[in-house]
This record gives sequence, structure tokens and C-alpha cells, in this order.
Amino acid sequence: MYYLGTTKFVKRGIAMSKSVKDILAMIEENGIQMVDFKMVDINGQYRHVTIPAQNFSEDTMKSGIGFDASNYGYAVVEKSDMVFIPDPDTAVIDPFCSIPTLSMTGNAMIIDSPENRPLAQYPRNIIKAAVEYMKNSGVADEMKILPEFEFYLFDNVTWNVEGRQIGFNVDAQQSYWNSDVEGLGVVVPKQKNYHIAKPFDISYECRSEMCMLMKDAGIEINYHHPEVAASGQFEIEPQLGEVVHMADATMMIKYIIHNTALKYGKAATFMPKPVWGEAGSGMHVHMLLFKDGEPVFSDDNGYAHLSKEAHWFMGGLLKHIHSLCAITNPSTNSFKRLIPGFEAPVTVGYATSNRSAVIRIPAYAKAPDKRRFELRNPDATCNPYFCYAAILMAGLDGIKNKIDPHANGWGPYDVNLYHLPEEEKAKLQGLPASLEEALDALEADYAYLTEGGVFPEELIRNFIKAKREECRQLSSIPHPAEYDKYFNL
Repeated sequence: MYYLGTTKFVKRGIAMSKSVKDILAMIEENGIQMVDFKMVDINGQYRHVTIPAQNFSEDTMKSGIGFDASNYGYAVVEKSDMVFIPDPDTAVIDPFCSIPTLSMTGNAMIIDSPENRPLAQYPRNIIKAAVEYMKNSGVADEMKILPEFEFYLFDNVTWNVEGRQIGFNVDAQQSYWNSDVEGLGVVVPKQKNYHIAKPFDISYECRSEMCMLMKDAGIEINYHHPEVAASGQFEIEPQLGEVVHMADATMMIKYIIHNTALKYGKAATFMPKPVWGEAGSGMHVHMLLFKDGEPVFSDDNGYAHLSKEAHWFMGGLLKHIHSLCAITNPSTNSFKRLIPGFEAPVTVGYATSNRSAVIRIPAYAKAPDKRRFELRNPDATCNPYFCYAAILMAGLDGIKNKIDPHANGWGPYDVNLYHLPEEEKAKLQGLPASLEEALDALEADYAYLTEGGVFPEELIRNFIKAKREECRQLSSIPHPAEYDKYFNL
């Protein structure tokens, strides 16, 4: 990994460790002065506590760092004082600290005597519990996922929410709206940014550096490229990885994107719909299961070469998709992306190479150990640990109950659903139209999440309560577009 000096990046050594002994050696060999512990709140955002490196010891890994879980949004029945136990396998040298800093994430524990036990509501503990539930089911012993990260890079962003003034302003140098400002003609027409090359791709070096830092952090990358929206939309795609590792990687990828963007004088956002009229940003999640090293989802004789278990897994996702949306798309802005057009996945169904269905089977994944499907509705405003765990639990429920997506009328849809006649479109089932609708669905359908004690009921209730309050607050604020519609009536 690297750390950020005053003007350049300087290589500092290895990226990952396996034991306390390795961590202590890493601190010594790399001149580490601070050890940073990154924790995750209920919204999926990093918080952190830092100690001087000389205070780090084997006891730190055993006894942990104390914190107040109630300040992180968790409605804990027990006392809110918890300890954070770092995981040495997540150790990396933080590239964005001028003082050499080692960073680790890990798990939250309840202080019990004589043994601490996992805080059931902590996100990383939930994804680990979901994996354990999968293993105990006998269906599979490993889940691999590939989340695609779409995001915008802006050269300037401001917003104001006051009683007398409400609005925002964003700018991207290469956007079509700067055709009379840029001066060199290096602008991209609206919705024509997909795979655009230099000189129009002005953030190429920024994204390449992001990918190199991800690789240094143990996250392998397939590629990066400009996405559709001309006002600064891009994508970085990592390689398939084990689901707990990829949940950690999702947090680190977002951390690297945000901080590298700032180094280049840009602002990164994973908001699903930051610009009206432009393409939205999603986080499509590819997934496949393995048992004893063999792919569970592969079958040469099945539709799209997928096994019955794969179809049942899809059936579980589609059965629970409305409640899943509250977890995979947990912002009011999420549902400004999930509208027809812009390749938005709004139809409850599955198909091969069809981006208008919620589940898409990529035709290019031909090898048995690569055959998979992607869930296209999630976005990166989610808590990735909750998101991936909920996806796994829904799919396992589908396998357990042999939910056949074809028998339930969910496809396969091998036509562009946006081009169907209106009478045929009316027969299709759509996703929730708002976060409120998704929360209603979660309130009515969450038993599959609590199987095996994976998602605690109190967490689900607290999550719904917090998100309903969020919806209430935002719905009470006048919108600038309302002035355009109603001011002179």
C-alpha cells in the first residue's frame, strides 16, 4: 500500500497481514506511527478511532477498543458500551494519511464476562452470520460476488438547504453544458460519455490511480471506464471475490474513490441520481455459489446454462425483491434512478443480456465456474454488509422453498421490456416507486432475513423507524421544482 506525502505517493511495503506478529512487524518495518480502526455505522459509513502505534500490542487484538454502539445507530438491548476487535487480515497502510498510518476493520463485540460475544446488529457480524447460515444449510460453502461501482466525479458541487434558499449546483468540466465555457471544445454530448476516450476522458489518471490503490489494498480490478452520463459518470469493476472480503472491499473502494477524487480536485458521489435527465448510478451485484470447490449454479442443460439451484436462488430474490429494496436501495434518491429508461432495472423478472429486468444473466460468462447472474437494482448508498447478507438470505430462501421464477411468471424476458406494447407492459410487476413503499414491504416481509438469527428483529425495526423519519423529514422540505410548477397558481 502507499501513504500520501506532501506531493507524491511513496511505497511503504506490504498490504495485508495474517497475525498479530505480522502486524507488529509491519508497524516496525514501515515506520508506522498511528494505528487506525475503521468501524461501520448502521448507514454503512466509516467511523474511526486512532491510537499511537506504540500503544498497539497483542492485548489490543484481544481486548479491543471500546466504543458506544448507540452513537452508531444500533438499538442495542444490552448496554451500549462495546468493544471493537480488529481483524489482522484487513490491515493496510492508509494512502491518505501524511503520518504513516496502519488501518484495520473488524468486528464489534458485546462486553460479557468471562467471554465477549459478537454484537448481532453489527454489519460485519451479520454478513458472517449469513455465510455461516449458508454453510449450515448444506447448499454451498462459499459465495462469490462482483459489485460494479458506478459514480460521478464533479469539478465543483455546492448545496444549500435553508428556509429562504434550497438548491444545489454541480459542474463537470467535460459536460455538454460547458460547450460555451470550456474554450477548447473538449466537451461530451449529453448521454454520450460511454467509453469515451481522451482528450474527453479528463479523469483517466485519477481513476487509474484509484485502481492501483485498490490493488495495493488487496482488491483486484477488472477495468475502469467512462459511463453513459456526460456530466462525469464512471465505473470501476473489481474481480469476483468471497462475499465477506467483498463487503470489506466495498467499503475500501468507496473510501479510495472519495479520497483520490479529492486529491485531484474533484468530488466523488455514489448518489443514484445526482443529475436530472442523466443516467443513474447503480451497484449491480453479480453472484455465484460454490460447494467443495464446484460451482452450484452451473448446468449445461439449464436455461442460460444455469442449474435449478440458480433458478431457485433467482426465485427467492424476485419473491422478496420489494422488501429487499429497502436494504439494497435505502435512500429516497435511489428511487429517482429506478424509473423506466436509462437502462434502469424496474421490472421484476429475469433474462439473458437484458438490462431492463431486475435480474440479468450475462451471456459472456460461459465457463462453468463463471456462470452467474446479476441483481441490477442495488446502489452504493446501501450498507454493503446488510445488502450482501440480505441478498444471500433471499436467495437461500428461494432454494429452500424451490421458488421457480418461470412458474411464478417472472420470465425469462428475452425482449427489451421498454419496447413492449402498453397493454403488455401493464401486466409486468414493477419495483417499489419510493423508499416508503419499500419500507412497507420490508415491514410485511422480513422473516427470511431473521432465519438462523442472521438479522436481529430489533435491528430491522430500528432501521425501518430511522428510514421512515428520514422520509418524513425530506418530504416536508419544499423542492425547487415545486416553485416552477406552483408558484404562480
